[in-house]
Order: sequence, then C-alpha cells, then structure tokens
Amino acid sequence: MQHKDNQGSVPPRASDPGWAHGIMVNGGRQKIKCKYCHKVMLGGGISRLKQHLAGERGNVAPCEEVPEEVKMQIQHHLGFKVLEKLKKQKGLNTSRDSASYQYREEDNEDGMRTQKKVSTRGTRRRKGKEATGGISNKKHKKHSSPAATANIAQPLHQSFASQDMIDQADLAVARFMYESGIPFTAANSHFYQQMADAIAAVGPGYKMPSYIALRGKLLNHSVHDAEEYGEELRRSWDVTGCSVMVDKWVDKGGHTVINFFVYCPKGTVFLKSADASDISECPEALLNLFDGVVQEVGPQKIVNFVTDASPSCKAARKLLMEKYKTFFCSTCGAHGVDLMLEEIGKMNEVKEVLAKAKKVTRFVYNSAWMLNLVRKKTGGREIVQLATTRFASVFLTLQNIVALKHQLQQIFTTAAWMQSNCSKQRAGLEVAEIVADQLFWSLCDQTLKVTKHLLSVFHLMDCEEKPSIGYLYDAIEKAKKSVIVAFDNNEPDYLPYLKVIDHVWQEELHSPLHAAACYLNPSMFYSPSFSTNKVIQKGLLDCIETIEPNLTAQVVITSNINFYEEAVGDFGRPVALRCRESLAPATWWSLYGADYPDLQRLAVRILSQTCSIIRSKRSGSIFERMYSKKGNRLEQQRLNDLVFVHHNLHLQHMCSEASKGVYTRGTLDPICLEAMDSNIEDWVEDLGDTGSDELRWMDVTVPGEWKVMNHRVQSTDDCNDSTNDRGSDDGRGMDINDD
Repeated sequence: MQHKDNQGSVPPRASDPGWAHGIMVNGGRQKIKCKYCHKVMLGGGISRLKQHLAGERGNVAPCEEVPEEVKMQIQHHLGFKVLEKLKKQKGLNTSRDSASYQYREEDNEDGMRTQKKVSTRGTRRRKGKEATGGISNKKHKKHSSPAATANIAQPLHQSFASQDMIDQADLAVARFMYESGIPFTAANSHFYQQMADAIAAVGPGYKMPSYIALRGKLLNHSVHDAEEYGEELRRSWDVTGCSVMVDKWVDKGGHTVINFFVYCPKGTVFLKSADASDISECPEALLNLFDGVVQEVGPQKIVNFVTDASPSCKAARKLLMEKYKTFFCSTCGAHGVDLMLEEIGKMNEVKEVLAKAKKVTRFVYNSAWMLNLVRKKTGGREIVQLATTRFASVFLTLQNIVALKHQLQQIFTTAAWMQSNCSKQRAGLEVAEIVADQLFWSLCDQTLKVTKHLLSVFHLMDCEEKPSIGYLYDAIEKAKKSVIVAFDNNEPDYLPYLKVIDHVWQEELHSPLHAAACYLNPSMFYSPSFSTNKVIQKGLLDCIETIEPNLTAQVVITSNINFYEEAVGDFGRPVALRCRESLAPATWWSLYGADYPDLQRLAVRILSQTCSIIRSKRSGSIFERMYSKKGNRLEQQRLNDLVFVHHNLHLQHMCSEASKGVYTRGTLDPICLEAMDSNIEDWVEDLGDTGSDELRWMDVTVPGEWKVMNHRVQSTDDCNDSTNDRGSDDGRGMDINDD
C-alpha cells in the first residue's frame, strides 16, 4: 500500500514497480517526478522514469540519488521485460513449475560455472513489498548490505540459458583472452562483469565496438569522464589541501617512467606520465619536471610532495622546497619502511635465513608436482605473499613460511615425498634439510621479532581507508618499543636492529608533517600514553610557519593551541570525546574545531594528507608503446589518453571500494605477473638451470604476451615416477587455477 502522503500519486490499479519510485505531477501519467532527485520527466511516462532510475543514458539523465538496490531492481526488471518479449517472439513457453524456480550460477571446484535450481515460491510478495516499501533515502543506500544487492543483481537470462549455452559463452570469452594475449588477472577487473551484464541487457545481436570506435569516440568519451572525475576532486583541494605523489619505476623496455598522482581524502587522480630515462639521475632536470606539476596543481594547494628515497629525487625535493617554501617534501612512508627491512635483510644472520627461505620457495614453485603437493597439504595457501614493495614481500613470505612450518615438515616425511624423484635431487635434499633444521626455524623466529612490527607499520601506510599521516610517527615509536619488549629488554640483542630503524627514520623518512600530524590527531594526543617532546613541538611550529603564510594567522594559531590541549569548548563535548577514535582526524577537526577557524584550517590540511604513494596498476605494454619514439603526434595523443583513462578508472574504483571497506591489497597470486611487478621473481623462478624440462610458472605467464608451447610434458620430466601423481594430465604441467 502507498503511504498516505502519496495517495493519488499513482494511477489506479497500477502494477508497474516503477510507480513505487515516482509521483505523478498534476495527475498526468506523462509528467512524473523522481522521488529521489526530484527531477521531473516530461513525456515518456513510467518507462522514462525507469530508464532514469536504472542509469540508462540516451533518453534521460541518470538519477544520482537512487539507492543502489533500487537501481539494480529496475535494471533487472527492464532486462526481464526485454527477454520476455524475445521469448514471445520465438514462441517459447514456460510451465508453471519452471516459473516457480530460478537458476543460480555457481563455480564448481574446476572453476566451471553450473546452474543450481532454487525455489522462488513465496518470494514474489517479498519482492513487491521491497518495490513499494519506500526505499527512499540516502541512508539506506549507505547501509545496505552487500548480500542484498547481490541477490538483486542475478544474471538477467538465467531462466533461459542452458548449461551448454553457459559453457559456450565461457569458452568464447576464454578464446578471446587467449588469442589476444590478455593476462588472466584481467578477469579480476571491476569492469569485467559490468561489461558482461551490459551486453546481456542489450540481448542477442549486440555488435561489439569496432577498432575505430575504441580508439575514437569511446576513448574520447572516457577521457571526458576521467576529466570530470578529476575536476570534482580538484574542488576539494582548496579546503583539504592535497599530496602530490611521484611514482617512479622502470618498465620492461628499460625506460624510467614517472607517474604523477594527486591525493586528497575524496580520492586520487592521475595527472600525467613522463619518460624520465634521460633525466632520472639529474636533480636539476627532475626539478624542472616536478616544478611543472606543482604549477599545474597550484602551489598554494599542495601540502605534501611525496617521492621515493633515491638520491636524485631527494636532491630535487630539496631544491623544490627551497623554491616554494609553502609545502613539505617527504619520502614515501611505505618505501621508508621497505628501506628499514632492506637494511635488516643485509645483516649476516638475517641474510642467511632469507637465502635458505628462498631455496624453499624456488624449489616449490619450480616443480608442478611439488607445488600441487604443498597446496594440497596447506589447503591451497600460497607460500609467497606479495606486497607493493620487494622487501615487504620478502618478509611477509618468511612470516608465512613460519606459519606453515608444521605442514612443510610433514610434507618432507610423507611416503609420496620419499618415493619421488625430487627427494633424490640435490635441490630437494637441501630443502628437506632446511625444513628439518631447528636452528633455521629459531633464526626465523628471531628475525620476525623485529620485522613483524615493521610490517604492521607498512600495512598502515598501505591502507586506503583514511589518510595515514596522522599515525606514522606514533606507529614507528610503538614498533621500536615492541622490538625492545620482544627481546626481553636485552640491549645487545635489540640494539643493532634499533640502530637500523632509527637511521632510516631520521635520514630518510621523518618529516615535520609526521610530528605535527601526530600532535593534531585526537586519537593520539588525548591518549594516556601520549607525551610531547621537542621533535613534536618543533614539527608543529615548522608546519605553522610553512603551511600558513599569513603572519597574523600564525599568531592566532599558536595562541589557540592551548584550547585544543585542554579540550575547551567543542573540543570537550561528550560526543567529541567519544568520536576521537572512530572519526578520521580531519573529520573530527572539521566538526569540533569551528570555534578556532585558523587552527581548524591548519589541522584539516595537515591531517588530510597521505604519506605514502598510492600505486595504480602499471600497464607496461602501454608505456613501452608510448616511449618507443614511434608513431605520429595523433598516435602519441591517443596513447596519452589511454594511459590517462587506464589509471583514473582504476583509481576511481579503488576509491569507491575503499569507501565501502571492501578494497584490499595483498591478494596477489605469486605465480602470476604481479610477482614480477613486486621485484620478487627470484623467490619464485629459479633463474639458473634446474636440470629439468618441466614446465615452470614463467612458462605459463609472461608479461604482456603468452609463450606458445608446442610440446607436452613427459612423465619422465616430473619429480614423480607416476603420471597419475602429476596433479594434471593435460600437458600443462602445473594447473594455474588449482587453489
């Protein structure tokens, strides 16, 4: 039943679910107002309203306020109507029994999709209640459960598709990816399923966009959308300030590529990419490149300029700060922690532990039989764990090896191992000895007493949920204290490690921004364990003088600091006390610092920054083509546009997923291309001669292309004498989908 206030807004005996979300204007069916954004549709009736709610462009602008579950419900309804029409045209009839069931697609153990019949009796009434139950505000959109949305977003044609049709569709997609050389990781893209759903909604006969359209109007349209996304973020930079992030890397062609990103709490935007192959070691040339980016963003909007710790970047940063004196330059927090881990990895005892651990991973990942055996014993867990930097990946892998200690020890005592050829090879004997060596495990435990705390700091820096700058200073201090406790306060044991951490912290990583952000972070400052010191006080004063150019405002800020310290006024409200931990620090200041606007503005700008480079996906093949010095100016512009869209689509999705608490890092497959991107391929691939012709992981996945293999793996090439124990009898040698 309709709400009393809406009586008369729906035509009598109206059954279309669209009427639950619109109101007739002046009693006419052709003039309908959307309940969510209040847009009035002139003409087109309820069909136009449903297109508006479903986000279909063309006849009407999409609704920006509709709850996601309502949008999916209308999309499902429109798609079902199209299929019903097609069914009538083809003379297909469905019995009452089949109408009482729907088919849900599921992945079986082999990764193939199957249909499961599910009863839908009794759900129609529930569905109708949802359609008219007044899902009519933004709050419901924010708090709707993912499960509810997923149920609405069922495949549109599931009642009509046979298992054979599904298999043929899967095979068509697979053939396209195989023939085009598209990496398997493309299937993880957020837009992969969206593409399939959009094609299914159009129905049979849809023509895929042509080569000309992809590089022409569709690319231009996507560039325009990305530019609009960037402009939306730019509007917030005046209030929150922003961080410029400089991501430098070397592609397969040997080109030094620098990507420039701009971060603010609302999201991250990709600005541009530059080939720095000829200038990467020249601070003056890098300064000119950095200066151009500063001018493009606006010096008055920048608070933090983040690069890696290479000598040339550090020198260029120093020159940049001397020129502007209105913002800070700092080393990427994640890179700084990675430097600490790298220096610890150079210590003699740690170096020995890592060398033995590497032998274990190489041996496992270079034998299909051994890899399948380990996966079976560990429940499908990977030994290699990947992060965005090399040494974080190395010590995460070591941590995982220790966690799998008992399973690994059991593997090397099984009858299957004893009877295999692997147990008779030199490499196999060495690994079996390592796994049985208690001294090795003891040294692993000692190493992890230090590195696990630094890895916690690394994860904090790598987090997307809220700006990390307000937490770095305190995280480093807590990590050092935890190391001391782990060694039972025995100074000779912990001191060498603390010296490494302090050296990198002081020389490479620390910035006045980190100290000031810790002081202004209410969850840190009001903590009973917090104590100020000269470093924090000096960092705060440096930030006031640098970020606030107005001398009068500087005086006002310093005079208002004590109100924050003593929690006076709104700072001391009961709700402010309760929200110190739960709210992001900048949000807390924007709510409770209004009595002191100059101090509030400074705190919001400092606490809204990141101190780590947020790395987008790197498409090496695009960059190689861009900097190959081939192609005319138009072709170069197309490639520039492609890189611009590539990064901003990924960043926009990262932002939306992080806001939902869904986006996660570290879910990478070590036998896929990301291992190369993390510079940890030497832990997976044996770069020397293995003495075997068996297929290895690099024979299956090669960056940007596929190796064509015209041979089958013979049973004599495997570690096991029997072909039945290979784990795969189709010539692949290693099942890359076997989890």
